[in-house]
Amino acid sequence: MNTADIASKPVIMGIINVTPDSFFEGSRCENDEKILSQTAKMIAEGASIIDVGACSTRPGSAPVSEAEELDRMSHALRVIRSEFPEVCLSIDTFRASVARMSVEQFGAQIINDVYGCDEKMYETVGELGCSYVLMHCKEVDSASHDDLLKKIFLFFAEEIEKLKQKGVHDIIVDPGFGFGKTMEENFALLAMTKELKRLGYPILVGISRKRMIWQTLDITPSDALNGTTVLNTLALTQGADILRVHDVKEARQCVELYSKYNIL
Repeated sequence: MNTADIASKPVIMGIINVTPDSFFEGSRCENDEKILSQTAKMIAEGASIIDVGACSTRPGSAPVSEAEELDRMSHALRVIRSEFPEVCLSIDTFRASVARMSVEQFGAQIINDVYGCDEKMYETVGELGCSYVLMHCKEVDSASHDDLLKKIFLFFAEEIEKLKQKGVHDIIVDPGFGFGKTMEENFALLAMTKELKRLGYPILVGISRKRMIWQTLDITPSDALNGTTVLNTLALTQGADILRVHDVKEARQCVELYSKYNIL
């Protein structure tokens, strides 16, 4: 899959974490049986993309070694490809070596880079010719909502130009909810996501069970499905093209209902 395949109807990216410490316990797949069952469930429920992560990036976590991430990722992808050879795979990593291995050995189509701004990663993705998710994760320190949007828009414009210079043209933009932003900035950015469409690239929104939901509602990530559904619906009204989620069935229902509403 590339960005040309993302039509007028938004698509769902299902999250598979082969880590023991991801912030949402329900997303952890620590054995082959769980990897396969979760992948099968997500595909059956409507996921067009499976996003595999082998190194937790939750706030406060320490990244595992490069060797450990490579080992975890290669094992998970081998398991998934054994049963689902045609599924579109996205690789959640900030390491160029993991990106290269995943594309060259297992045919991954998308690199989902949580940190961005890495020239080595840009060069690698340019060589591989795959799609690239560019996420904003810097602290913004905005004086106003307009200033917030301006700074994030400028970041994307500058990094997209760098990517194009490295031969990367199949780009997806992720506003980076929960990364380097205050709670107020997260909600302000959600309300202004449509403005990022002016960049001319698909928008990925990943807010599934995140702190902006469960902390606001004084609940836990395990209880944050309803809040996730609400914010995913708002993201769709703001032009989201890809919803990255732990709960595919509920996200697909959001898309189906929104699509009916949107044609009226």
